Amino acid sequence: MGDEESKAKQEDPVRLASKEVSNEFKTLVDSHDLDSLKRLQNLILGRLQDSNAVLSHFNEYSEQCFSEVSSDMSKNTRLLKSMKSDLDYIFQKLRSMKTKIVATYPDAFPDDSATRALDRRPDLEMPQ
Repeated sequence: MGDEESKAKQEDPVRLASKEVSNEFKTLVDSHDLDSLKRLQNLILGRLQDSNAVLSHFNEYSEQCFSEVSSDMSKNTRLLKSMKSDLDYIFQKLRSMKTKIVATYPDAFPDDSATRALDRRPDLEMPQ
């Protein structure tokens, strides 16, 4: 018990000092200012909670929209890739046919207009 009594004796001056410091701080700050700060903090808290609710609702809505569209988007992406592959094959065959025609009939294409006429698509592989 001696330890507890000495602890209590040591805590008393500490407790008294902390109360003294606390009282001094109270005299430095006006209670009306503190009340005003509390009201402002509560107002800001309410606005932040409202904003959080709106953002949560928007996230849920966005997730729902994305789930509705994502399957169509992946299906369309596969379709476009397939179409690009088909078109690449078609243009490759056309170039091959032109080469064979030029080899057989050198005067078939007097200028370079056939190349421009056959292949007017932009090169999507090359960045511009």
